Amino acid sequence: MHIRAIRGHKKEKEMSFPLNKQLVDQTCIDFGLRNAKELGASSIRQLVGVVKDIERATGVEFIHMELGEPGLPAEQIGIAAEHKALKAGYGAKYPLITGITEVKHWGSEFVRAFMNLDIPTDCIVPTVGSMQAAFAINMLVSQLDEQRDTILFLDPCFPVQKQQCKVIGVRVDAFDVADFRGEALAEELERHFKSGRIAAMLFSNPNNPSWMCFTERELEIIGRMASLYNVLVIEDLAYLNMDFRDAERGMPYEPPYQPTVGRYTNNCLHMISCSKMFSYAGQRAAIMAINPYLAHRRFASLAARYENDGEFLRNLIYNVLYSLSSGVTHSVQFAMAAMFKAACQGKIDYVTTTREYARRAKLVKEIMLRNGFHIVYDKDADDEEVGDGFFFTFGYKDWTGEKMVNKMIYYGVSAISLASTGAKREGMRACVSCIKDEQLEELDRRLALFNRDYCDK
Repeated sequence: MHIRAIRGHKKEKEMSFPLNKQLVDQTCIDFGLRNAKELGASSIRQLVGVVKDIERATGVEFIHMELGEPGLPAEQIGIAAEHKALKAGYGAKYPLITGITEVKHWGSEFVRAFMNLDIPTDCIVPTVGSMQAAFAINMLVSQLDEQRDTILFLDPCFPVQKQQCKVIGVRVDAFDVADFRGEALAEELERHFKSGRIAAMLFSNPNNPSWMCFTERELEIIGRMASLYNVLVIEDLAYLNMDFRDAERGMPYEPPYQPTVGRYTNNCLHMISCSKMFSYAGQRAAIMAINPYLAHRRFASLAARYENDGEFLRNLIYNVLYSLSSGVTHSVQFAMAAMFKAACQGKIDYVTTTREYARRAKLVKEIMLRNGFHIVYDKDADDEEVGDGFFFTFGYKDWTGEKMVNKMIYYGVSAISLASTGAKREGMRACVSCIKDEQLEELDRRLALFNRDYCDK
């Protein structure tokens, strides 16, 4: 059995590329696509599903850069806390939808320790990952004012959040933020806000997929404009403190803290996920940290819809979140509390741990550049180079992202098109989290073959 496995691995390494076109194309059709060319426009989960089927059909292990999944072990402190909670009988008890005392306390403390914001415990709300948080917030903000029916996205963005808006019937507006850095951001925001239709805006920092990072000056602009035009700001901090260009970042209660719009407006909330920080993606663990001004603000439209006092926080918890999940799994809440506590006490250094992704990104970028590819979103604010981290973006000649997906699939490499992220630039998003060092040589080989076949076409 062991010998066969070794031989199989050797055979795969020696396999020629491109893969058999007929076999790959038929696999795409069997998956439900009308033809193989539809693959380039597929969602992340669809692409992953097709690639898994192609792996089975060809016997070739792909180099996966499509799914943003953590590639590090889950924090043992969280696992131990879940075990303890389950042994104590919490598996038989409904969880508090508002959050258990421990997760609210240590969630508040975590925000203070790593963001330097004071969010009281009643404004810390656990959610089933940031996916649920975004879905719930997108739903609620569209109900605050009947004149405000649109959510503004700072593209490129995490595609599923726009898909959520489509599901619940909320209008979407967007612009590519790379074209409006620094002071230009204020004018572009005002252009959109003046319509009177923007209920909220949503962005990630660092950005998924480009890894661009907003400066404090840009966040001040966002906060000021949001307050001026009464727009709610939803800040997605799935990669909190992962701008690895700053070597001093990551000590609890010590600057430099995570840059945040929360310093510049009260009209905001923050989504903080445990998926990447603590590699706890499988348990769907996150919190919302809501500015207390917004949390306790009352809206006439909510009062009329839900027949209560119209408080934002109360309706978010007891109407929207309750309808979606009835609360975060009990043991998961204990895990979050334990991990937040350990990070605050310096027992978990999640910033140093996740720096591994920057190392991998640097190596993969070098391979890409050596084989004819280029970095798409290469510049950050003030013409600084975009840092290395969980994601980066790459292109090939003047090809569209969809064309790249459709061609690279025959070389055993998969990633998503930037078109799905709302990017105005063509290319693909690479996630380096699951790429292993032993795959780098093979990635180099496959991309060299790809470039050999297409460099003159």
